[in-house]
Amino acid sequence: MKIAVAGGTGVTGRHVTESVRAAGHTAVVLSRSAGVDLMDGRGLADALRGVSAVIDVTNTMTTSRSRAVAFFSTVTTNLLEAEREAGVGHHVAVSIIGADRIDYSYYLAKRRQEELVLAGPVPCSVLRTTQFHEFAGQILDRVRGPVALAPQMLSQPMAAAEAAAALVQLAVSGPTGLAPELAGPQELQMVNLVRRVARARGSHRPVLAVRLPGAVGKAIAGGGQLPTGPGPRGVMTFDEWLAAGGATGPVPLSAGPAGAGPASTGRASADPASTDPASTGRAGP
Repeated sequence: MKIAVAGGTGVTGRHVTESVRAAGHTAVVLSRSAGVDLMDGRGLADALRGVSAVIDVTNTMTTSRSRAVAFFSTVTTNLLEAEREAGVGHHVAVSIIGADRIDYSYYLAKRRQEELVLAGPVPCSVLRTTQFHEFAGQILDRVRGPVALAPQMLSQPMAAAEAAAALVQLAVSGPTGLAPELAGPQELQMVNLVRRVARARGSHRPVLAVRLPGAVGKAIAGGGQLPTGPGPRGVMTFDEWLAAGGATGPVPLSAGPAGAGPASTGRASADPASTDPASTGRAGP
């Protein structure tokens, strides 16, 4: 099976590309470095020739609502139209849990992407996930200076490699529309994860928790990004990801426990060895 990966050179995209090949399929990377411009569609027609499914993990780092909406709208529209013309049978998009109920700029953009995909001309699947373990390091990288800032956020993070494997499974299985939400094995406070990544990198920068203003901040701090019901759960804990070198480089699926993958269902488990104040249940602001 020939599977194209939009954004295949990014953090998640590299994992998806590896998972496609590990499953015995042919991966086609859709990126500017591969001669494809998703913003204007150049190179898409040739790249999609013979492709059965497309997995879209493109991303933008902007915090501007208008720019984020424009990015996801443009990329999604270009992909769907090119896929329709090429006869692609399945479009898979990754989204984020809470996009349908938190009016944050990035989430509004992902919401728009979901709308376009679900109403689009190509049979589709949309997989909402929680933040990835890798997000803690990305927060550190975004803010330079003597002090690092992290959002006051209750999360249930998972390894990007497990999310990638789930996206490939979804692509091969066929269109499902809005798929069950995918989350990690534990509920944890993001600021503590950022602090642990900083220590693992040898950094002594203090990490301060910052609550976003208004209803958005209340939702993010209070668990608005957690799954609302049973569904698939990743099994690689943040501790295991960190021990495998996640603070400084990519962690493959093989680095997790035996049988790692989004196979279990139910609530997040508590880690009795964890010092995170949210590891035994949900925490408020």
